[in-house]
Amino acid sequence: MITIQQATTKKELKAFVTFPFSLYKDSKYWVPPIINQELATFDKEKNPIFKDAEATFFLAYKNGKIVGRIAAIINWLEIKNQNQRKMRFGWFDFIDDIEVSKALLDKVVSIGKQHNLEYTEGPVGFSNLDKVGVMTEGFEEISSMITWYNHKYYVNHYESLGYKIEKSYSESKFPFENVKPEFFKKAQELIKRRYKLKALKLTKTAEVMPYVDKMFDLFNASYSSLSSFVEITDIQKAYFKKKFISFVNPEYIKFVIDEHDEMVAFAIVMPRFAYALQKMNGKLLPFGFLKLLKAKKQSKDVVFYLIGVHPDYQNKGVHAVIFNEYYETFKEKGIINCYRTPELEDNDAIQKIWKHFDPKVIKRRKTYRKSII
Repeated sequence: MITIQQATTKKELKAFVTFPFSLYKDSKYWVPPIINQELATFDKEKNPIFKDAEATFFLAYKNGKIVGRIAAIINWLEIKNQNQRKMRFGWFDFIDDIEVSKALLDKVVSIGKQHNLEYTEGPVGFSNLDKVGVMTEGFEEISSMITWYNHKYYVNHYESLGYKIEKSYSESKFPFENVKPEFFKKAQELIKRRYKLKALKLTKTAEVMPYVDKMFDLFNASYSSLSSFVEITDIQKAYFKKKFISFVNPEYIKFVIDEHDEMVAFAIVMPRFAYALQKMNGKLLPFGFLKLLKAKKQSKDVVFYLIGVHPDYQNKGVHAVIFNEYYETFKEKGIINCYRTPELEDNDAIQKIWKHFDPKVIKRRKTYRKSII
């Protein structure tokens, strides 16, 4: 018999966070989260997303043992500002038992009905900066710190329970040797002169911080046309600044500004922490943080996390300025491989940006939708 219980206490929430550690204990490709950081994400006192969203966390039990989990999420900004009457769900993991996945999803639907919402979609997080999508291809590629990994049987559960594909994402990889500077070297010089732009040279985190709020404003402006977009509020900016920026080498953050010191483009690249996180097994202490620091300094693989261009400068080649900056940095660092995080497959603009590097798709993932009404 399957029983579903809400996780509310610290002990229950820790069980929620650590369930995948047993589910994927034999996987060479799953990358564990940092347990304390994941708990902080779910802490209503620490994560400001809860000012505009709510979440209920459920655990599934069978014979007294945890066999699944799910987070039922309502983002009120999405509902009020976009009239998207969506019930979100994420952090959805389960054993290969259709009764388990059904019971968990039924809880999500029940909450959606209580709030007169129209449909469920997942797996997604609270916002665009969270993990997204169930993997449908690429199961023998190691995961990353900013994506979910899952067993192959997950897709069968969605389809068996009547969920339909809502959005499609792809992740790709290209060797740094594919980057040919002749595609952007001359162009970026011309573009900088034509539009009076300047690329900032940042070497310290303290130099990055004064520009981070402007970066998030530009993120909101440049991503607002995407179907999955939810605005990042001012209070969330401060939270993400604290949560993410310390993980990023300052020289891997690129800002392009105009003659008035206004930001027109940005990009964030992170070292690939996957192998370090596997060795840490979810724990920063006593030595986990040292593994992260080593990867931050020595990783020869990087992950393109975010890239954004102001709408007024899109289709004007400004990304050439960013690529030129990264080319110089990566050449100096001896970078070998470049990875891209999940990108919407219908985002033609972003696909065109990367075409010269001959990227190869290594993973695909989907979100699934089902009507509540």
